[in-house]
Amino acid sequence: MRLTAMTDYAMRLLMYVGQHPDRLCTINEIAGVYAISEPHLMKITHRLAQKGWIETIRGKHGGMRLAHPPQEINLGAVVRDMENDLALVECFVTGNSCTLSGTCGLTGILQGALQQFMQHLDRYTLADIIPQPYRSVL
Repeated sequence: MRLTAMTDYAMRLLMYVGQHPDRLCTINEIAGVYAISEPHLMKITHRLAQKGWIETIRGKHGGMRLAHPPQEINLGAVVRDMENDLALVECFVTGNSCTLSGTCGLTGILQGALQQFMQHLDRYTLADIIPQPYRSVL
């Protein structure tokens, strides 16, 4: 299984914004830090705002910030909101044309694996993945 670039970039965006709670972050700034195209990042920002993960402020001094404290942003929920298709195999989709549907034991195994994957992500929040500032040990 591989998550889409959209989900990967959404996580990066949330981590970056979470590292800067004292100010608004811009698409231009985040695009530069992660070498992501601004139009692609605009789509991700729009979707994160629609789903309620970030707040956006328009205008000359606009930008974005987290809509909730990092410890309230569940990673599993973000992945579910960003991924369009978590169907690992064709038989997960209604109306599939797999000739083995209903008789294959692989379906249940893969459903269990996906469920465990998502349950594992559900145990973590954005607070768990925000990089901590470097602290020297002197």
